[in-house]
Amino acid sequence: MMPSNKSVSDAPIFQFTNCRILRSHQLQREDLWVREGKILNPEKLFFDEKASADIQLDCKDSIIAPGFIDVQINGGFGVDFSLATEDIKSGISLVSQKILSHGVTSFCPTLVTSPPSVYHQVLPQIHIRNGGPQGAGILGVHLEGPFISKEKKGAHPEHHLRTFESGAFQDLLATYGHLDCVRIVTLAPEMKRSNEVIQELTKRGICVSLGHSVANLSQAEEAVWHGATFITHLFNAMLPFHHRDPGIVGLLTSDQIPAGRRVFYGMISDGIHTNPAALRIAHRAHPKGLVLVTDAIAGMGLAPGKHTLGQQVVEVDGMNSYIAGTKTLSGSVATMDSCVRHFLEATGCTVETALEAASLHPAQLLGIEHRKGTLNYDNDADFLLLDDCLHVRTTYIAGERVWSQDAFAV
Repeated sequence: MMPSNKSVSDAPIFQFTNCRILRSHQLQREDLWVREGKILNPEKLFFDEKASADIQLDCKDSIIAPGFIDVQINGGFGVDFSLATEDIKSGISLVSQKILSHGVTSFCPTLVTSPPSVYHQVLPQIHIRNGGPQGAGILGVHLEGPFISKEKKGAHPEHHLRTFESGAFQDLLATYGHLDCVRIVTLAPEMKRSNEVIQELTKRGICVSLGHSVANLSQAEEAVWHGATFITHLFNAMLPFHHRDPGIVGLLTSDQIPAGRRVFYGMISDGIHTNPAALRIAHRAHPKGLVLVTDAIAGMGLAPGKHTLGQQVVEVDGMNSYIAGTKTLSGSVATMDSCVRHFLEATGCTVETALEAASLHPAQLLGIEHRKGTLNYDNDADFLLLDDCLHVRTTYIAGERVWSQDAFAV
């Protein structure tokens, strides 16, 4: 057998043709070039390497968009990330595999307020990893609680809520056990000593989100000055907007945000958590900060009935999920692709804007836009083929097809 003269740089080059690519905030009719899991600059390819495509793929006039990133998902398909089960790894694997069909290529498994024993059992079993045929990539855990307000606890169990004592950050460490895999922490900024915790978390590269809170605007602004960059499911589990003190919602138009900083905010665009008019108000006030999240629970992808959300029993009725026996909303059963479509319809925004709210913006929030969330050259080739109604046809991670509609395989 003759030795190959091919170098690593001669790995197969894929050219995706007959498509519209979301690049620089616009759908552009051009081809997408991929090699070794990265997006290529075709000009460099032609002029520097004198190379051409090894494999051409006809995308049948699909839209090609960056893979969706879900930074708040509590589980799905019968799996609850906030339950300390022996097979939590296999549960996370199941969800990461199933959400590929929703266009999600990376996500943050989310744990709601739980006793310390749950964090100590679950967190060591979750590891940051790249996506692939085994499922969507894990970017790190989102810990929502237990350092939140009793008044705005929502579906979080009150008896497991905690406050910060004199050694505030040590309290947090003792509660969670460790922060190795943690990417986002949601807390209430009005709590005593919260600002020193925000500073410590931010120093460690952990995103701090404000939520489940009765904070006024000045408390929220102070938290942002100390490093907070996100708002957990805007409008839900916080003080309603008031014209004399708009509370956390006021961050969307605050003039007290540090120069060069952007506050992002999550929206559950499922048609239930937020009225379309409220969705439009938020989007028009601060379009570049909007991040679509599912806040999905174990009941996503299953028939209506009883499921769990951490320590609580949840009843799913159609698209509504409530704490059993109440009318308190507890997460959603919406999928990310359906949230994108609802957002597009409710706001009348452009297709590009709707797609970026589920890709570019969460990547910017996490500071990974140089790798994920765009189709820029040298970024990871995590992308979707969608039809004109934004239904997912095919999902790619690192340039490899990981899911496809039965009738559509490119």
